[in-house]
Amino acid sequence: MPTNRQQILDNRPDGEAVASNFKLVSVETPPLKENQVLVRHQYMSLDPYMRGRMNDAKSYAQPQPVGQVMQGGTAGEVVESRHPKYAVGDKVVGFGGWQEYSVVDASQPGALKKVDTTQVPLSHYLGAVGMPGVTAWYGLVKIINPKAGETVVVTAASGAVGSAVGVLAKARGCRVVGIAGGAGKCSYVKDELGFDDCIDYKQHPDVKSMSAALKEACPDGIDGYFENVGGYIFDAVLLRANAFARVALCGMIAGYDGQPVPLANPALFLINRIKLEGFIVSEHMEVWPEALAELGQLVGSGKFRPRESVAQGIESAPETFLGLLKGRNFGKQLVKLV
Repeated sequence: MPTNRQQILDNRPDGEAVASNFKLVSVETPPLKENQVLVRHQYMSLDPYMRGRMNDAKSYAQPQPVGQVMQGGTAGEVVESRHPKYAVGDKVVGFGGWQEYSVVDASQPGALKKVDTTQVPLSHYLGAVGMPGVTAWYGLVKIINPKAGETVVVTAASGAVGSAVGVLAKARGCRVVGIAGGAGKCSYVKDELGFDDCIDYKQHPDVKSMSAALKEACPDGIDGYFENVGGYIFDAVLLRANAFARVALCGMIAGYDGQPVPLANPALFLINRIKLEGFIVSEHMEVWPEALAELGQLVGSGKFRPRESVAQGIESAPETFLGLLKGRNFGKQLVKLV
């Protein structure tokens, strides 16, 4: 059996996460039991939510256990099988974590899913046609529920979730404005993804400046807001929000190091009768087939060309993850393992 290299959580962060929170170890892969399959991971996913789970704090999910493999999505190939529905060579996605191989009990519902790579590249099943894409779809369709002609704003617009929000909103006839960091990301958001406008937050580092930029980009106000970041940008958006605006609260990356992220003027929720709803996409598995069908069609047809940042090798995962938290990635962040 092959040797399996793994990244484990060695200790919990004290404030900002650092590379020494992780440890690279090697273990022997155990022999397969009945209904198990051995998957060689080709890609593993790095996502901002992982930072919150590194803390030992009450949340919607159990904290990442210390001394165990970091949890996360994976895409790869079956290299050995003792399950009748999986054959050697099948391309699959699962939740194998930060490691090169995983042994999966394929009889468990949802543990493993076969995917078709003839139209959609394998890596996209961890991004646009995977959990991030469905996250975008749920927040936009089920919470914001935009009508044609309305204005939708999304933060982290060049990322895996934000890019999908924009493409899906444009398909519904909306004016779409992204917020991203840097001229290159904003150019991608407008020129390749087809957003109507994109604001570079690095050029607008405070509420007053950001609010002025939003006023220019959103002359009819903001009807829907997909929030990935929090902080002063949220404050600026609320100043431009229309009556009965809807906010899908997906992430608050500004607070992932454990510090509170206060709102300057929460009375605006009352004044403008704004609906805010936080959500966790894994609690809404019933929408995944519908969402993935639309996302797969958009990617397969070339209408949505997602961007990826790909690091090489399991040893690169900690530093790449820390860079993701600081916005150094461009699009979906992956680690290629083969």
